[in-house]
Formats: sequence, C-alpha cells, structure tokens
Amino acid sequence: MNRSVKITLFFLFLFVILVFGLVVGRQVFTVSNGEPTPAPDLAEMNTYVYDQPRPLAEFTLINENGETVTRESLRGRWTFAFVGYTNCPDICPAAMANLRRTDKLLSKELPQPDYLLVSADPEHDTPEQLKSYTGFFGENFHGLTGDLETLRALATSLSAVFVHRQVDGELLVDHSGHFALVNPDGELAALIQPPHNPEHLAEAFERIYKWAKANRENARS
Repeated sequence: MNRSVKITLFFLFLFVILVFGLVVGRQVFTVSNGEPTPAPDLAEMNTYVYDQPRPLAEFTLINENGETVTRESLRGRWTFAFVGYTNCPDICPAAMANLRRTDKLLSKELPQPDYLLVSADPEHDTPEQLKSYTGFFGENFHGLTGDLETLRALATSLSAVFVHRQVDGELLVDHSGHFALVNPDGELAALIQPPHNPEHLAEAFERIYKWAKANRENARS
C-alpha cells in the first residue's frame, strides 16, 4: 500500500470517528436537555404519529351505560377510537373485529387500551344498542352517542368525517375508516389508516407507547 493511500485511509478514518462523535454528542445533548425525540416513522404500517399530540374537542356525550362522558373521561388510558355506527353493513364490523384481534395480540406488559366507537348515527345508536353491539367484541369496547353536532365535532378532532344520506328511504352513513389513537392525556396521538392488519396495529401501538414513555421520562430528567 503506497503512502498516499495510507494517508487517505487515515483521514477517512478520522472523518468517520468525527461523524460518529458528533452523532453521539448530539444524542447526549438532546437527552440532557430534555428535548423530545421525533415521532417514530410507521408509514409501513399505514400509521402517522404526531410529534405533538393534538387536543380533542370538548364534548359531553353518553356512553353505552347511559353515563355522561366528557373529554376528561378519556384521561388515564390509551384509547383506539373509531367513528362508525351499529347498523353499518361492512366497514364497522370488520374494523371492530380487527380491534378485537389486536387486543388479543397486545403484550400484557403494555397498558391495555380501550376501544371506543363514536356513533355517526345517534338517532338509532341508543346507549342500549351500543351496549349490545360493543359488548359482543369485549369488555373494554365502549361506545359514545348523543347530540349529532357534538359527535360531528368530536369526529372532526379525530380527523374523521361522516355524512348522512337517504337511499330509497333508508338512512346510510358514509364515514371515515381510520382508527385514531388517543393518549392518556386525552389527545390525538396517531392516525392508523386502512387496510388494518392486527399484527401491525399491535406493533404500532407498542412502538408509539414506548416512544411516548421515553419522551415523558426524558422531560422529567
């Protein structure tokens, strides 16, 4: 090996060490200053995670037990929220089944989330109807109904929409098909678009939870 090649390799080695040192130093500096790390990129799972979670609309609605529920009621637990209705012929049953399968796949070491159906058809989705429907999928499945415009505002803050239309005298509801992940502060943390794969849902939840937990601990240090 001639001298010029040795010199080139030496300086290349120094450059690599310098770059490595800068990367490590930046990570240490970031952690020591309590700055949050960027949200994980989960595009391969059809999931978008907000670097800064978004607050939900204030609301007062009724759950499947006839109890009054507000935004504060969502605090303390992770929640997968879905906008739909109990008479939905196709999208909603498949979505709820995917959530039930996801629930069974989650590690017991993770916080166990709730699953919330936000009704897009409150005229027919009474608390009794919601209880019968959500109860089929599991005890941690719940529903919300109430004033139509309040439900619409909540749906909007979940980045969802729904539209009523009459076809041959029958009410049909067109609605968004994604899941919204709400964090324990009652904020929108992530959106998960269809098609929904339960294995991907479980993995996405675990990665989002661990990222959020690390940022929270970093902020306290």
